[in-house]
Amino acid sequence: MPVTDPSCTDSKDNFASQVMTQLKQDILTGFFKPGEKLLMARLKTRYQVGISPLREALSQLLVEQLVIVENQRGFKVHPISQHEMLDIYETRAHIEQLCIGLAIERGDDEWEADIVACAHKMNKFSASIESDPQEWERRHQAFHSAIANGCQSPTLLHVRRALYEKASRYRNLWLSNNMANPETYEENHNQHNALIEALLTRDAPTAKQLISEHLLSPSRLLIDTVQT
Repeated sequence: MPVTDPSCTDSKDNFASQVMTQLKQDILTGFFKPGEKLLMARLKTRYQVGISPLREALSQLLVEQLVIVENQRGFKVHPISQHEMLDIYETRAHIEQLCIGLAIERGDDEWEADIVACAHKMNKFSASIESDPQEWERRHQAFHSAIANGCQSPTLLHVRRALYEKASRYRNLWLSNNMANPETYEENHNQHNALIEALLTRDAPTAKQLISEHLLSPSRLLIDTVQT
């Protein structure tokens, strides 16, 4: 019986994981649109890989509900819907409130400093948001992650991260449809400032209310854009 070189197995697994990560990012950022058929020929060209790692990647994304099987004829991107959007955003709001409540109890001076630093980096990029909305979104996510990290609960943070990924396709719609509007950005900026003030003064009830309103506002703006 042939002996398998463990290093070869690890290399193959890492390669498949990289393909899955790239494909997942393309779905989350909207390169592949909701409901779009994922043609193997196109995927092979884009990622420069064969059928085997692509099928493995698609199988993993099937479990994550980012792709679906189309009548045994191949894969397509999981469609979006109002029902899914509202469910994800409402659940995110509850989870984020839990994170913030614990963070206010457990966070130290370093936690506070990290929040302020991430807010500064996010605000510095405000003038460039139209040219690179994804960079602003990365800084925005880093800001909210800095807040949530204070809860010091790996399990809660894992759930939070999974929900953020599921919401990404809706957030990208919101970014493209709304963040170029100065009034929308100004409102978003004011929400961040109010949230920071509540966090630094350890005002848990206000912080929880603010984070819920902040997270739910994109879904309200998108309610007419996303089909039922």
